[in-house]
Amino acid sequence: MKNFLVGGAVRDQLLGLSSQDRDWVVVGATPEQMVDAGFLPVGRDFPVFLHPETREEYALARTERKTARGYHGFAFHAAPDVTLEQDLARRDLTINAMARGEDGALIDPHGGERDLRERVLRHVSPAFAEDPVRILRLARFAARFHDFRVATETEALMGEMVEAGEVDALVAERVWQELARGLMEARPSRMFEVLRGCGALARLLPEVDRLWGVPQRAEYHPEVDTGVHLMMVLDMSAALGASLPVRFACLCHDLGKGTTPPEVLPKHIGHEQRSVHLLRQVCARLRVPTECREFAEVVAREHGNIHRSEEFGAAAVVRLLERCDAIRKPRRLDDILLACECDARGRLGFEQRPYPQRQRLNEALAAVRSVVTADIAAEVVGRGGGGEQIAQAVHEARVRALAQAWAAGKDGEAPAQG
Repeated sequence: MKNFLVGGAVRDQLLGLSSQDRDWVVVGATPEQMVDAGFLPVGRDFPVFLHPETREEYALARTERKTARGYHGFAFHAAPDVTLEQDLARRDLTINAMARGEDGALIDPHGGERDLRERVLRHVSPAFAEDPVRILRLARFAARFHDFRVATETEALMGEMVEAGEVDALVAERVWQELARGLMEARPSRMFEVLRGCGALARLLPEVDRLWGVPQRAEYHPEVDTGVHLMMVLDMSAALGASLPVRFACLCHDLGKGTTPPEVLPKHIGHEQRSVHLLRQVCARLRVPTECREFAEVVAREHGNIHRSEEFGAAAVVRLLERCDAIRKPRRLDDILLACECDARGRLGFEQRPYPQRQRLNEALAAVRSVVTADIAAEVVGRGGGGEQIAQAVHEARVRALAQAWAAGKDGEAPAQG
């Protein structure tokens, strides 16, 4: 029985990167021997075990055979006579198909070390085409290692897979899982560029794919192309360290621009509501978690209003805060404003511009939240009023509080009302 460190841990060592997860392949063992040695079996589809002390994963060397279309269409074979080389041959990319023996020696039968040096993402074998998830994984790696290029032959193979309909067989949960991980990488735009290049984006996210070639008003968007703008927004979200809900909202905030009638371009009047409608379709199809969906809906609906909020008076700002549910969830406003800042700065030449709407709306929220709603409710009830009267009285008190805070902070000069 021999143990080999494999995959990402070996790749990251060669790149000089720290690796959180260390995976091992065991050659020459049976499941019974692993259990007898104290390992805990956890694999559902094939023999995988947790080390009794380190809790790292140890998988028996295995081969696989395609049996049906899609991600789940595989039969696995694990036995003591399966070699390390056979196990490595079933992996996706050459940079992930390396191993280190217990003596520290590098085992690299597919040129992974060379491809690391040359910054190339290349498939190991034609078996890459048997698993459509590998297209998503490669695109995610492109977002992580954004200075790597995709090998020409690998690009061609992915295009063939898309044409053959393999991508259409992907299950929603796995698509979302890979997209979510790719959004959290250093350069998320690379993931979408790779998916678009092989045709997979049009199959998986046609709402996003159709944004390329859609013009915008150059005075607001010097980059003009909506798809280019979207990629800049995503990369700005990564640069600013945004959370997954924020990055997903950035991805979906302008979906409605892809359905703007041609006769009104480059204006996109009403695209916010169209974006919400398309976003709901995406979330239903990919089974996006509720937190991401609800947050993205607010950003899609309100980002234009937040950009223009410096022109708003107290009443309009309070209504905006209420629609964002910011009074009840003040921390959420920080994320909403971050998504809007990514949108504002994700434009050619705008990357270093400040976003004063953030400070103004945060200060407005503080003033609005200073209103003691319980006292107002008690007063209204004392006059015989009910729920609608309480809500109106609270709203009016919040508007007064904000107007007074602005007047006090600007020596009596309040912004225009509206």
